[in-house]
Amino acid sequence: MTDSGLNPVLAAKYQQLQAFFAPLDRVLIAYSGGIDSTLVAKIAVDVLGDLALAVTAVSPSLLPEDLEDARHQAAALGIAHEEVSTQELDNPNYSSNPVNRCYFCKSELHDTLKPLALDRGYPYVVDGVNGDDLQDYRPGIQAAQERGARSPLAEVGLSKLEVRQLSQYLGLPWWDKPAQPCLSSRFPYGEAITPEKLQRVGRGERYLRTLGWRNLRVRSVGDTARIELPPDQIQSFVAAIDLPNLVAAFQDYGFLFVTLDLEGFQSGKLNRVLGLSPTVNSSPVE
Repeated sequence: MTDSGLNPVLAAKYQQLQAFFAPLDRVLIAYSGGIDSTLVAKIAVDVLGDLALAVTAVSPSLLPEDLEDARHQAAALGIAHEEVSTQELDNPNYSSNPVNRCYFCKSELHDTLKPLALDRGYPYVVDGVNGDDLQDYRPGIQAAQERGARSPLAEVGLSKLEVRQLSQYLGLPWWDKPAQPCLSSRFPYGEAITPEKLQRVGRGERYLRTLGWRNLRVRSVGDTARIELPPDQIQSFVAAIDLPNLVAAFQDYGFLFVTLDLEGFQSGKLNRVLGLSPTVNSSPVE
C-alpha cells in the first residue's frame, strides 16, 4: 500500500480519473445512484465543482428507493442533481425484451441526455461503465458510444472491485452497496415487459429487503417469482422466513407461484440462453 492508503496500481488509476476530468469544461453524468456512476460523480465534482451535473433517468424500471438513494447520495456529494423521464417502455424493441434490450434502453437514455447536455452547455456526457463491464454482454455500451458518451472508469481500466476499493478510500458510505441493475433485467429474454410486471418484481424485492435480506433478485418467469439469494444464505432464509406469509405477500403482488432458486444468486444468470456464463455473486461486495 502507498502512503495514500491505495495500492500503487489503484492510486495511478485514481490519478488518471482526476486527469480525465481536469481539462473538461463542463460535464453531465448519466447517474443512476449505483456505486459506479456515484464514484464518477464524486470525482467529477471534486475536480470540476459546480461545472458537473448528475442526471438520473426515471422510469418504471427504476425502483423508487433507488431514486431516493440517488437523491441522497448526490446531496451528500454536493453535486447538482436533476431528474428526467425516459420512455423506453413505449418502444416495442425494448418492451418485447429481445436479447439486445439494453441497446434500446441506453439509446433512449442518451437520446434524452445528449440534447439536454447540449442545451445546458455541457459538451460532455459520461457514464459509469467500468472495465469489467466491457468483458460482459452489455449491448447498451454500444448505444452510448454511438451517441458520443464516454466511460472514464472503463477508459482507465477500473474493475468493479477497484470501484468499491476506491469508493471506500474516498469515504463513500455506500461503497459496499449491492449492485442493482434495472428491474427489466429480472425477465427472461422474449417475455414482454410491462409496468405492472415491473411493479410486482419491485414490490417483491422491497418486501424481502424489509425482512433483512440485502443481496437478492426476484426473477419473474411468467406468473412465477423465482427468488435468488447468495448460496450461503439459502438455508438460513428457509429457517427464518415465515413461508406462508411470504407466499401470500407475493401472490398479493400478482404472482401465482413462488419458488426459491437452489443454485443461488448469480448476476447474469438469464444470459445462459446466449451461451454466456453468469458471474457467481454470493456477496454484497462484488
